[in-house]
This record gives sequence, C-alpha cells and structure tokens, in this order.
Amino acid sequence: MSERRGLQRRIRVWLIVFIVCLALSGLTAFPLVHELRWAEDLLSSSASPVPEHLPALMEWITRVRTGLDTADTDYPFVLYGTDWLAFAHLVIAVAFYGPYRDPVRNIWVIEFGMIACAGIIPLALICGPIRGIPFWWSVIDMSFGVFGVIPLLIVHRMIKRLEAMDRTPQPVPAQEAAPAV
Repeated sequence: MSERRGLQRRIRVWLIVFIVCLALSGLTAFPLVHELRWAEDLLSSSASPVPEHLPALMEWITRVRTGLDTADTDYPFVLYGTDWLAFAHLVIAVAFYGPYRDPVRNIWVIEFGMIACAGIIPLALICGPIRGIPFWWSVIDMSFGVFGVIPLLIVHRMIKRLEAMDRTPQPVPAQEAAPAV
C-alpha cells in the first residue's frame, strides 16, 4: 500500500470514529428522560457506592431527573429543545462525510469542528453558572471539547501531510517512464 493510501486510510478511520461518537452523542439526547431514570436507578442501587462516596453527584442526578420528569409531564414542549440538540449532532456528523470523501478539499470541516470544540469551554463557563449547573458538571461538559478536539487535531495534521504529498511531484516508476528518443 502506498504511503498516500495508508494516510488516507488512517484519516478515514479517525473520521469514522469521530462521526460515530458524534452521532451516538446526539442519539442519546432523544431518550433523555428514560436515560436519567435508568441512571438514577443504577446509581442509587444498593450495590452502588455513589450515594455514600459522591453524594453531590447523586443529588444532582436526582434533581435533573426530577426536572426532566416535571418537564415531560407538564411541559413536554421544553424537551423539544433536546430533540433539536440531537438533530444538530446528527447533522454535524454528516458534515464530516465531506472530509471522509476528500480530506484536502474539505479540511475546513475539520477546522470548523476544532473551533466548535474550543467553543464548548466558554459556553460551559458562561452558561453553566447562569443555568445553575454545578462547576464540576461544567468540567465534564468541557471535557467533550477537549477530548473531541484530539482526533480532529490528529486528522488535521494528517490532512496537511496528505496535501504536502499532493504538491510534491511523485517519481514515475521505471516501467512507466517514457522511452528516451
């Protein structure tokens, strides 16, 4: 396999991983009410160390579950916002098909993703306190940007290498070389 093909293959593998994670992140926003109920049941079970060792986490999960249950029962239209959040994740994941097909031409999508990952941090730091989100939860939210940017930085670096290969003339193998006249 040529170096160029190997590089393209590695770019595609990283992009598939990123796309799948982004899509899964979005898909988990649809059943939010049920997920919180399951999480609370799991964390409050007799086998769980969470209530004893992480009471603030348990209190937060219970508070969020209570809020979602109330919204689901009395104001289900509020949860429509999380449906749009899920949809946005899926649409953004689809955008990464462009770099999958043609990484050099669509490097801007990778750069857009890196900017979006960086934007998670000020969003969490500004909106978290406004919405009453505990700081430690905002740190968890910010980790999505930190961990999300890692594969994008790797892919960006590989695309730049691929672009440099495209600009460098490739030697013609001896059997394909034109005969001297």
